[in-house]
Amino acid sequence: MLKRAMLPQVRLRRHRPGDLGWVVQRHGELYWREYGYDARFEALVAGIAARFVETFDRRRERCWIAESRGRRLGAVFLVKQSPRIAKLRLLIVEPEARGVGLGRRLVAACVRFARAAGYRKLVLWTQSELTAARAIYEKLGFRKVRSEAHASFGKSLIGEYWELPL
Repeated sequence: MLKRAMLPQVRLRRHRPGDLGWVVQRHGELYWREYGYDARFEALVAGIAARFVETFDRRRERCWIAESRGRRLGAVFLVKQSPRIAKLRLLIVEPEARGVGLGRRLVAACVRFARAAGYRKLVLWTQSELTAARAIYEKLGFRKVRSEAHASFGKSLIGEYWELPL
């Protein structure tokens, strides 16, 4: 478990080769273990990561990798949805790095970058059962604007749409 005092030693850096494969792998493994999501979730993550690389606009999009002593501890993406709207994607924090503010730090980096890039709104899609992530979004000012039941990843879920005016 990462101690709060160690959090300053965690640096947020831009992605580089190998990072996106790690993001896909860890999403697949952790969401299977923790929530029972099947391989279709990993495929969704792989598609999001592939589109990010294929259409990457370095002025308006970013991937942050949280790293300490060469070990990846988390990640988050900010992608352009439209000229005025950015979308937060693929937030993940390793189990041993949870509970010390790293998820909040990653999401806050997205918010700052989105504002600096000139976006007017930041949106995201999550699931109602992801309570830790939802708490981060709420604390940073996001508001749930809609929810809907759906069957995905081998489960019955309630998808939630959140947004933050910038």
